[in-house]
Amino acid sequence: MLPLGELRSNLNSQPAYHILMPWWDVFTDYMSIVMCMIAAFSGTLQVTQDKLTCLPCKWIIENKCYNSFKAWNTSDSPCSNCSAMQGSESRNIKFDLDRQQYNYVDAICYVTYVHWFVINFPYLVLIHTVIFQACSKFWLKFPLTSSKLEHFITILVKCFDSPWTSRALCDAAVEEIGLQPAFDKTDRDNLNTKEQVEINFPILQERRSDLQMGIVEKSRVGVLGKTEAEQAKALFEKVKNLRMHIEESDIIYRVYKYQTIVKVIKFMAVLCYTSYNINHIISQVDCEADTENFTGYRMYRCKHTTAFLIKILATFYVGLVGIYGLVTMYTLWWMLTYSLKTYSFRTSEGNGGYSDIPDVKKDFAFLLHLVDKYNPLYSRRFAVFLSEASEKRLRQLYLNHEWTLEKLRQRMNKNSHKKLELHLFMLSEIPFKVFDLVELEVLKLELMSEVTIPPSIAQLRDLKELWLYQTTARIEAPGLAFLRDNLKFLYIKFVDINQFPLWIYDLKKLEELQLAGPLSTENARCIFFDSLRELKRLQVLRLKSNITRLPKVVIDMGVQLTMLSVNNEGKKLIITGNFKKMGHLKQLELVRCNLETIPSVIISLHSIQEIDLKENNLNTFEEIVNFQLLQKLTCLKLWYNYISYIPVDIGELGSLEQLYLNHNKIDRIPSQLCCCTMLWYLDLSYNDLRCVPPEIGQLQKLKYFAVNANHIESLPVQLFQCKKLQTLILRDNMLQMLQSNVGELINLTQLDLMHNHLNLLPEELGECYLLKYNSGLLVEEELMNTLPLEVKEKLEG
Repeated sequence: MLPLGELRSNLNSQPAYHILMPWWDVFTDYMSIVMCMIAAFSGTLQVTQDKLTCLPCKWIIENKCYNSFKAWNTSDSPCSNCSAMQGSESRNIKFDLDRQQYNYVDAICYVTYVHWFVINFPYLVLIHTVIFQACSKFWLKFPLTSSKLEHFITILVKCFDSPWTSRALCDAAVEEIGLQPAFDKTDRDNLNTKEQVEINFPILQERRSDLQMGIVEKSRVGVLGKTEAEQAKALFEKVKNLRMHIEESDIIYRVYKYQTIVKVIKFMAVLCYTSYNINHIISQVDCEADTENFTGYRMYRCKHTTAFLIKILATFYVGLVGIYGLVTMYTLWWMLTYSLKTYSFRTSEGNGGYSDIPDVKKDFAFLLHLVDKYNPLYSRRFAVFLSEASEKRLRQLYLNHEWTLEKLRQRMNKNSHKKLELHLFMLSEIPFKVFDLVELEVLKLELMSEVTIPPSIAQLRDLKELWLYQTTARIEAPGLAFLRDNLKFLYIKFVDINQFPLWIYDLKKLEELQLAGPLSTENARCIFFDSLRELKRLQVLRLKSNITRLPKVVIDMGVQLTMLSVNNEGKKLIITGNFKKMGHLKQLELVRCNLETIPSVIISLHSIQEIDLKENNLNTFEEIVNFQLLQKLTCLKLWYNYISYIPVDIGELGSLEQLYLNHNKIDRIPSQLCCCTMLWYLDLSYNDLRCVPPEIGQLQKLKYFAVNANHIESLPVQLFQCKKLQTLILRDNMLQMLQSNVGELINLTQLDLMHNHLNLLPEELGECYLLKYNSGLLVEEELMNTLPLEVKEKLEG
């Protein structure tokens, strides 16, 4: 046998289907119970009471039983069959019948002459009741709907009982109270009601007083335990999956509607035939039985003793069926007249205080309508787990548990600029403890959707840089006031226009702004650029996008910009004549702009000091002849292009200090290049060079010289006259010998000789006392072994 405890456990584990039962389903269930009681009572009557009591008729005229001949004679019927009168006595038949004979006659008459409706009434009532109940419960047992219903009810109950539900509703109620404006005379009538609510809920009174004083105590978030927060977080995911699963079809709605239609049709049929057959319930019947050979009588008059009670029960049953049918018809009317396939929390009171709850549809909406008919509180508490704002609060709570101050300090590090930096990646919100890192200087937020920067950011007194990588950030007014006065650098990378924070134009003291994202549409140009005029202190502007030409507002900002960087991601950028307005530029970077030629308008930028034209498909730079007008130009970067030669006019750039020509197709170095005596940085790596001109020795200020990945076979001795040379990169060439003059480069700290054709190293390398093996000297180990032991030890030390 099944143990009682296990049976109780199984019963308790069944889904609480009553949550989905509106009042009409409850009412009809109770009516079904009454119908079953009618069937049981009428069936008991038929079993326990005598079904029929019959007595023989002595006077039978025309197959009818009369009490006496006189009773018949008083009637108007002619005696056309008087000979059929039964009055004679049989000589061999006993006229005083015993009990067994009467029982036999009763049975024959009950089966033959009592109406079938009376005989089968209890069973009919029971069968119809079972059918009604089967129709009512079909949607709960049908495989295509029962699994969804069980899943829905299970999650609904968990949401109802979750501690986070009460917490979220409380917070929403407190915020609603806190955000209400000061009341006037028309609101005084509601004051007593509000005060009574606060008396019943002391926490609301306490939180309201805090809000009115402007106090937001973040430590209250910690009231919910970490385990409870994890459970609530899992519930949010379950609700999302549940909604996707149930909203995909409307099978529950259709099954419920069709079973209601079946019940209406069934009600009409039962009502019609039952009302008709009630008239056949009579208490007295005449019975003609072929028992004359056994009893001496052929006609009997029978009394149905329970007919009166059965008729009362049948009448009562018809009334119940009528009421049942009216309720069922009301249900069908409700389903056909109301829009039950959509459910909006905005129009209902079940939004739990959250206004961001989306509308639901199909079966999910229908189930919520049913839940509202049972108890709207279920929908109100369930709405908490459909709200993004509620989920956002929970994620914030969970983050605060997970990201402690110690963990955040471990994630902090110093960047290349020696600044304390914290990089947060794919978090739902900014942990509160971040704002306790008062020494933080750089904050980077990456792939964080819809984060809110709170007023507590003002605690980061050293914060100067903010990076937003594909992060939608909102900021509260006190926090914006702090950033307006302190933030100097802002980097924003976005893939959608909605990710761009418009509050950046309030950062009046911003000095450097980097924007990376689509800026090609008219709306983007209007939003992003026209407001740049508000940034009066902006000096550095970096754009990474795919624009066709620089917006006018950027050109007009030339009076304040000192650096402009544009990475156009390979799309051609048209430089127009109005570019000369940017006369105060000191640095210009046009990267991947597909220029093909150097824009001539650049020569009008008389304050320019550095030009970077990386990856612009340049084949030549003959325009360099005009660069002699740029007397302040010190750095020229023409790297990663297709330049095949260096014009001889390069020698006219007397102020040039840095020249980047790496990753081109240059096959020789003109001697005129060595006229740029101010050069201290020269990079000609990854070209097609075969030799270095002897005039290289004229570059007495040269500190960095790179010709790696070329075809150079030998170096001129004059190269070693560049006494200030610190870095010499000769990797991936065809050098066969390194002159002993290398020892004259006493300032050399880095020498790369990897992948050449050298057979030995000069022992004069030991005179380069700043050069150390592996850290500065890069060469094969076999070549190191060719050096004398003392030189090798000196380089390795």
